[in-house]
Order: sequence, then structure tokens, then C-alpha cells
Amino acid sequence: MMETIRRVISERIAANSLLGILSLVTVFHLFVLMGIIPFEIVWGGRLESTDQMIVFESVSLLVNIIMILVVMLHKGHFKVRADQRITTVVLWFMTILFLINTVGNLLSTNQTEKIIFTPLTAILCVFCFRLAIGRKDTVSTVESEL
Repeated sequence: MMETIRRVISERIAANSLLGILSLVTVFHLFVLMGIIPFEIVWGGRLESTDQMIVFESVSLLVNIIMILVVMLHKGHFKVRADQRITTVVLWFMTILFLINTVGNLLSTNQTEKIIFTPLTAILCVFCFRLAIGRKDTVSTVESEL
């Protein structure tokens, strides 16, 4: 399965797609915070107040910004170099997070969230997985070091 994903989705496509989608999701969460988008369509339709929405959406913004930074670090977009093992562990965590989020979206009481965000989080999960598995030669090198 890993080889198939490596052949079908390049690291460049996965990274650029993640950065684009996460940037759009960040803007989406900003719009929810500003009241442009109703908060009833997020968090499974379970938010009960504006105060609760502010807390949850603030966490969403922070997590999305961190994920954008991790992808950028992993792909070397900064002069500061991060240990690839650390960013890879975070990418595995992101993969699991998006997998859980996909299941949560499937269980949402809001049809808009279910229809739009279920495939979106599934795609994000696949792209994170693609970056986490890296290149075959990188994986072999890491395995031989262990």
C-alpha cells in the first residue's frame, strides 16, 4: 500500500496540497470566529454557545497554523532545519488526527459538515500519510539507523 501511495502521490503534491487546503481551512475557521459562517455547521453541530465556539475555533486555528508550520518545516521551507524524525512523528500524529476527524465528520448531525468535511479530512489524512512515509530511500535509511 505504501509503495502505491508513493507512486500515485508525490511528496511535492502532498505538501503543496496540504499547505493550500490547511490555509483555506484556517480562513474558514477565521470566518466562523468572525460570525461570517455560522458556528452551527462546525464541531458536529454540537456547540451550544458563542463562548464555546470561540474556545473551540481558537484551538482549531492554532492547530491548523501548527500543522502548516510542520509541513513547511518538513519540506525545508525555512532556513531553520528541523529534525526530519520529529516532523515525521508529528505528521503521523496529524494522519491519525485527520482519520479520527473523518470519523467524527461522518457522525456529525450537520449534513453540510458531513458532506463537505468528511472527504476533505480524508484527503488531508492521505496527504499527511504520504509525507509521513517519505521516500523509500529515506525510510530505508531511518530503519537501518534504528
